Amino acid sequence: MQITAPSRAQARRHAAFVALLAALAGLMFGLDVGVISGAQQFIQREFAVSDRVLETIVSSMMLGATIGAAGAGWLSGHFGRKRSLLFSAALFVLGSLACAASWSPDSLIAARIVLGLAIGVAAFTAPLYLAEIASEDRRGAMISTYQLMITIGIFVAFLSDLAFSYTQSWRWMLGIIAVPGALFLLGVLGLPESPRWLVLRGRHDDASAVLHRLRGDDALARREVADIEAQLRTPQQGLRLFLQNRNFRRSVALGVLLQVVQQMTGINVVMYYAPRIFADMGYATSASLWFTAIVGLTNVLATFIAIGFVDRIGRKPILYAGFVVMALGLGVVGTLMHMGMGSHAERLLAVTMLLVFVVGFAFSAGPLVWTLCSEIQPLKGRDFGIGVSTVTNWVGTFIVGFTFLTLLNHFGHANTFWLYAAFNAVFILFTWTLVPETKGVSLEHIERNLFDGKPLRNLGT
Repeated sequence: MQITAPSRAQARRHAAFVALLAALAGLMFGLDVGVISGAQQFIQREFAVSDRVLETIVSSMMLGATIGAAGAGWLSGHFGRKRSLLFSAALFVLGSLACAASWSPDSLIAARIVLGLAIGVAAFTAPLYLAEIASEDRRGAMISTYQLMITIGIFVAFLSDLAFSYTQSWRWMLGIIAVPGALFLLGVLGLPESPRWLVLRGRHDDASAVLHRLRGDDALARREVADIEAQLRTPQQGLRLFLQNRNFRRSVALGVLLQVVQQMTGINVVMYYAPRIFADMGYATSASLWFTAIVGLTNVLATFIAIGFVDRIGRKPILYAGFVVMALGLGVVGTLMHMGMGSHAERLLAVTMLLVFVVGFAFSAGPLVWTLCSEIQPLKGRDFGIGVSTVTNWVGTFIVGFTFLTLLNHFGHANTFWLYAAFNAVFILFTWTLVPETKGVSLEHIERNLFDGKPLRNLGT
């Protein structure tokens, strides 16, 4: 019997709702990034800890996320995408409440490691789940929604920090995110399992039923199950391919370098330590948190630039523009800090240039690094390649978070910002030398070029 148009429309609405629920995992990630940024000055005051201990508190979440991301592939493969998201959501709620109840710096560090485990699992599983439930014509938009949710979570957390700052309630700042975490946990209970994972487990009828609800067309669901079966006939070779094939090692190495580049732009310096940066510019606590909220809003809005132009202009031109903007923004901030910022106009200029830096990241290296990392890996080693790059991202985030205050205290404020500005200038050369232009190029064509031994920058030609 033919499926009516309203049924297909209802299926599309159901698919969009499922995708939105899964993308809320990004919101959880963003919320944690944001809350620790505003809470750290009050934590430091109550526990009377040094900047070095504060760096450990901030970066301990990234350590947990590294471990979580490293184990998420096995977890989602063995137990399924849905159960992995449920596990992540439960850990997130537990970690948030434990952070709020911490009685010492050590207990707070342990609680943030638990929180990091949750975020690491979700950061691997949610985009994978979204890619597997999305139709081909909406896959890019659905995955981009996850990245957008991260920026929205950061912004919402900055607003929450601002509200609780007037009572200096850092425990509420850290604990309140358990509420959206619990709502996410309840929402995940209603999600279907990934059709690809069901086929992988031999549950073809269940996969067809899920796809029928998502697509609204029984024939289309059967064809998609057949496509998944055909794709799974190409087994993932992962580590064996990495050890045996030089060309695959090149693509994995490029994925690792892209993630290192993303972290060394300095974006997480701003996201995790924005109130401290604004305080060092001469602003009071309330003003620094207001500016931090503006940073979060800027990050959200500028992300739409990438979504709108990445498939029109191409990857490399946007990356070039982003690195130029970021180098300029941080270079001017460093210069103003070197001069001392004696006037209100100079401080406002420093804030403006920091926002310029955030814009540069949000429309370029932020979303495009993840896009490129997924495009350059061959089918037989895609899970391994993306897994390695994801773990690299968290290691890089940990290193940046664990060293920033030390750099400020020993290298100087101006020199620290000049250092990150110099990194962004070098990344322009990196993009020209190694990064391929993949706009409008099929993944199969990129893979053929890779295994033919073409230079990395020519994979898209």
